[in-house]
Amino acid sequence: MSETLADRVAGEVDDLTASDLLRVIRERRTAENQAAADQMLLAAQWADLHPPESIHEAATFSVPSAGCEHEEPIAGEGCPLVAEFCVAELGGVLGVSTVAAKKLIGQSLELRHRLPRLWALVHAGRVPAWKARAVAETTIHCSPALTREAAGFVDSQVAAVAGKVGPAQLDRLVAEAIKRFDLAEPDPAADPEDGYLHVDPRHVTIDTQEVHFAGTMHLEAEIDMADAIDLDRAVAQGAATQAALGSTESLNVRRAKALGDLARTQTALDLHTTGAGTVAKTEDGLPVAREVVLYVHFDAHFDVPFDDSTVGEQTVFGPTGRLEERQRLVLLDQVKAWCADSRTKVTIKPIIDLNTQLKTDAYEIPDRIREQVVLRDKTCVFPRCTRPARRCDVDHVIPHDPDAQAEGRPQPGPTQTDNLAALCRSHHRLKTFTGWRYEMVAPGIYEWTSPHGYRYRRDRDGTTAIDPPDPPGIPRPRRP
Repeated sequence: MSETLADRVAGEVDDLTASDLLRVIRERRTAENQAAADQMLLAAQWADLHPPESIHEAATFSVPSAGCEHEEPIAGEGCPLVAEFCVAELGGVLGVSTVAAKKLIGQSLELRHRLPRLWALVHAGRVPAWKARAVAETTIHCSPALTREAAGFVDSQVAAVAGKVGPAQLDRLVAEAIKRFDLAEPDPAADPEDGYLHVDPRHVTIDTQEVHFAGTMHLEAEIDMADAIDLDRAVAQGAATQAALGSTESLNVRRAKALGDLARTQTALDLHTTGAGTVAKTEDGLPVAREVVLYVHFDAHFDVPFDDSTVGEQTVFGPTGRLEERQRLVLLDQVKAWCADSRTKVTIKPIIDLNTQLKTDAYEIPDRIREQVVLRDKTCVFPRCTRPARRCDVDHVIPHDPDAQAEGRPQPGPTQTDNLAALCRSHHRLKTFTGWRYEMVAPGIYEWTSPHGYRYRRDRDGTTAIDPPDPPGIPRPRRP
């Protein structure tokens, strides 16, 4: 059996003293920081090799805003633009997603062109790369956007303390830069004589990325004092009402449920007053209050009773299922509780057998085939992409030929399950307009080849790199 790197390192340090171990650990950390700095330099050079042919082909971030998406550059004003489709190749060799590679390139360019003092400190080994990248991330996505001069002010202040600033200090520096360079729109509510920077702190943030095992999410808010007082009274009244109706739950639980009741009441009010189209109603005649769509999948089997007094089969569900959004586990009892609300609209879709081949002669993809592809692939099938399949395009792996039938030729790219895959819009365009190619080697299993010959296998367990290409003229050594 060949010796692993971990075995070799362990063998080298077995005889070291405590002081020697600390020295080696420090050397390893220094090497790690240097490698991260080198990676940023190489990422910036990769960007230099791939300028876009036009501004419309430059890499950007798609940011949700007011129900739609807008594009933000990957680095601030004064940084060179980068070709959109070069990013995925870098992400592939680094073993990260396209979005993560885009952040690495953008932050490297931001540091090199707009935060040069901090960039120099990183390559001198005085500031870790991860700290510098955190500063760059803030200056890139600041609102309003920082000019090159404003970013230079932040750079000088951070570099003066060798990057030793926390998130709160960095936010204050950015706010001061906005004020110093007159980047914000005048705010009539701010007092210019108060000596403080006016930053509106109001927000409502619901952390939908982390779901507790109890089926709860964290909510944080900063609202006007009058609104806060009114909300506190409404929540307190709701909690007291529940207690009067016989609830034995704790005050905190009742207050949380009261806040949910307020949300559903407002939803019902909005539906009731829209007057547009037909509004769904429950048995009591009131509009449906909760219309949140959740896709939950449970394993089920048919249980045939042995007792002759009971006729027919019964469907038995497993105790845990999978919440399709963000791939979270959910308990069957939780779903039952959600559905117990008399004003909750519940839709049960028929079972789709993922092992059945579905097809159609048309190019357009019927809903049933689309649903089967979504359930099979779960996410975009590009290496390491995690965008949910339900928000993706469904792509013909082998392109559909619209002239095949008219010319009497067999259809090379039929609309059927084994020739369809979920691709997010960005990676769909990547597959269509660049040298990236892929094939389905088994249901739900794909092998991708990049323009530079790197290959990746994407299956239900994630993405695995296949052996890299051989350098030209150099044979691959034979494995023992």
